[in-house]
Amino acid sequence: MSAPHLADSLIEEKPPVVVVMGHIDHGKSTLLDFIRRSNIVAGEAGGITQHLNAYEVTRPSANGERRITFLDTPGHEAFTCLRSRGASVADVAILVVSAEDGVMPQTKEAHKSILESKLPYVVAINKMDSPRATPERTIQSLAEHDILVEEWGGPIPCAKISAKTGQGVDDLLDLVLLVAELEQTTGDRSKLATGVVIEAHRDESRGIAATLLIQDGTIKKGHFVAVAGSLAPVRLMEDFARRAVDEATFSSPVNVIGWSDMPEVGAVFSTFLTKKEAEVEAAKKPIAPKRSESTVSEGDMIVVPIIIKVGVSGTAEAIEHEIRKIETDRLRFSIVDSNAGSITEADMKRAASKPGTILVGFGTSLDPLATSIRDRMNIPVKTFTIIYQLVDWLKEIRDERTPLMKVEDQLGLLRVARVFNPVKGKQVVGCRVPEGIVSVGDKVKIVRGEETVGRGEVTGMQKNKSDAQSVHKGDECGAMIQSKTDIVEGDSLIAYKVVER
Repeated sequence: MSAPHLADSLIEEKPPVVVVMGHIDHGKSTLLDFIRRSNIVAGEAGGITQHLNAYEVTRPSANGERRITFLDTPGHEAFTCLRSRGASVADVAILVVSAEDGVMPQTKEAHKSILESKLPYVVAINKMDSPRATPERTIQSLAEHDILVEEWGGPIPCAKISAKTGQGVDDLLDLVLLVAELEQTTGDRSKLATGVVIEAHRDESRGIAATLLIQDGTIKKGHFVAVAGSLAPVRLMEDFARRAVDEATFSSPVNVIGWSDMPEVGAVFSTFLTKKEAEVEAAKKPIAPKRSESTVSEGDMIVVPIIIKVGVSGTAEAIEHEIRKIETDRLRFSIVDSNAGSITEADMKRAASKPGTILVGFGTSLDPLATSIRDRMNIPVKTFTIIYQLVDWLKEIRDERTPLMKVEDQLGLLRVARVFNPVKGKQVVGCRVPEGIVSVGDKVKIVRGEETVGRGEVTGMQKNKSDAQSVHKGDECGAMIQSKTDIVEGDSLIAYKVVER
């Protein structure tokens, strides 16, 4: 069903929504800072953008000023989920790559997200002011990862910039507008606005606030906005600079205050003329976020219950994503609850009710009652503003609670080429060493095909007709193996040691 209209169709070219992506320290935030003339780097904890934000800039053109909306996606790899979400609502991407370092792990991750979202994109080679800048090597590094820029005959526009000095930034913005123009995206001002919730938080003095990115249509003061599970009357609406506005249209980010409940980040919102219509939408059940955790112990699996509290709701998903990355085949974290707000007495009591539960806060704090309970009951709870410090703490918890177990570390491999007559229960074999190092005294598994058929021990070795204590990859040798299992030609003897970890 198409969105309701406010008036006759008013189709116009849509200002591009641009997502800026790249490795954590390649200058993404510095570029955005230069463009919008404000200092987000100094204001963000640890110099890393910790949540999704959006703002507008204007760019002069032959046809007057043109608007560009920037989505500032998080720079740390923990925020893959938010970064991917940012790309899903954008029209054009800028992939920032350092002229000093070239392609890095998060560059590849960001590029993958861009491709999956089928976004046109521009490459910005940053840090051209640095004495260590080697743009040709960076372009080669890009090409090695299937990112072929126009300078090398490829299809991807590229600008060489310094986010620090502003060198080349105008050229970059012109490229963004050119790419957007080729996409020919349009919006209709006459429709009631639809779009995506890109941020939500609880304002202690004003209530629940959500940043909405309008993808089509117009929203006006007096309208009602709704997502599944929540609605808000548009009484107080602000632009990206927190200035009160009465109206906004496509590609604009707006902050709407006064929601009935915390809207899900990533939820699609709709605008209505009446509260009754909005209530129908809000009555729909929100789609629960997908989680991969198992809360059931199986065998030797250890399950650690965890409660997550965050200052900005979109951050919770990113933390859950990071938790999944540090789980092992012996320990999982079971997320008991995950929501925005300060850590309260109720959170502490919930943690205390289930033995072993830990409580973590990010960008939030404990209220006085929660602090008192923590001190009395010794509940594991910590708050953080730097994501990698939070991850390090969770790794400590993981390592403390994971019991040591004996495992076999492979040392080397012998491939049996010939079997000689056994001597007093020991077998002499001729071998080659395709990998690793095998030494006298090593335990070995006797593997035939895909099956381990027996075990033994290396009791002697010869190399070049002389006794040897060990042989290395590429060597040919003779080995005496003590084992109750008969070895045959073609068997593999895998040398190993047993360790606890």
